[in-house]
Amino acid sequence: MASYPKRVPIPKNGVDYRGKVVLAPMVRSGELPSRLLALKYGADLVWGPETVDRSMIGTTKRFNPSTSTIDFTRLPSNSSRPQPPVQKESLIYRLHPTREHGKLIFQIGTASPEMAVEAAKLVAGDVAGIDVNAGCPKPFSTSGGMGAALLQTPDLLALILAALVKEVGEVYEIGISVKIRLLETAKKTETLVRKLCKTGIIGLTVHCRTTPMRPRERAIREQLRMIADICREEGVACLMNGDVKDRDEALQLAQEYGVDGGMIATAAEANSSCFRTKEEGGLLPWREVVTEYMKTALEVENKWGNTKFLLSQLMPGKAEVFKKVAACMSYRQVCEVMELHHMADLAKDVDERLGINEQKETKAMKKAKHQNKSAQAAGGDMGKQRTIDKESRSPLSERGVAMPAMAV
Repeated sequence: MASYPKRVPIPKNGVDYRGKVVLAPMVRSGELPSRLLALKYGADLVWGPETVDRSMIGTTKRFNPSTSTIDFTRLPSNSSRPQPPVQKESLIYRLHPTREHGKLIFQIGTASPEMAVEAAKLVAGDVAGIDVNAGCPKPFSTSGGMGAALLQTPDLLALILAALVKEVGEVYEIGISVKIRLLETAKKTETLVRKLCKTGIIGLTVHCRTTPMRPRERAIREQLRMIADICREEGVACLMNGDVKDRDEALQLAQEYGVDGGMIATAAEANSSCFRTKEEGGLLPWREVVTEYMKTALEVENKWGNTKFLLSQLMPGKAEVFKKVAACMSYRQVCEVMELHHMADLAKDVDERLGINEQKETKAMKKAKHQNKSAQAAGGDMGKQRTIDKESRSPLSERGVAMPAMAV
């Protein structure tokens, strides 16, 4: 009688990670427009940016008719500052219930089983899965015992996953997964993976770097096959992350190392069309991708600051229009600079709805203005100081200082 590989059952409202090439969770590059663009170009699934449990708890869920999105908002929690009579709610998370249906994985930052469950329940009915961040090495995550800090507290991490499986996964019939990094030794990684695979999760993603490693350092893939074998034994899908440049390479690496799929991060941040296969034409020209990104950002009324950041990632720095876009202070100005005239009216409307003021001074502008006033107030003294400073930077010989004779 033929034996079939063990597989953790995929819940009715969940999704199997096997055979998938997906968008990685990225704090700024994983917001709604970036996810929708990745899906348009062929991503099978998209991870949202890490969202800390505390920030989700206490949010209000609303359907936004203007953008056709589901928004999770809350009032600002900083009570030390004076607040206006009518406070504007902060947008914590935004998803698209139709365009992301069955394809969105919500990644949570947590260090508490109870808080993880409380936060996950708020969004569980609108996503295909909940993923625990156990790999982010940045201080904003690790300082609270979250992210990569959980790799050093494996028992706590296992408790968090088990609680989510029982109280969220089984109740809402969605999958629970985890994203980790490599530990200091292969033996430690093996022990961790075996422990996590026993919690009832349906998927595990491994970022092929250790916690201290930075993105510029080459990914380590020597442990991948071992991790994939453990996951297969336990029936858990295994995705790989780290230096995956496009869909074709993700599938090739998955076959080479025996994993079930690939996750793309940096390459997608630079050009979302990396999810296209070579047969589909591969990478598209940056201007085409930027135009599509702008259209999507306007449709969902994305935060202007986030849109401007993403434009800086999607556009080559040497492009003539790059500096012009960097100087823009509104959607309307970007459309004007990039000659996206067919979006001009929508851009103007979105600017108004978001309260974007092209004349508003930024922090950098205020600082420069303050420094200029200080210089004017100092009058001639500043000029004298600049002369002194210039002289102090001049070679000794030009300042009349005798130099010792050079040895021959």
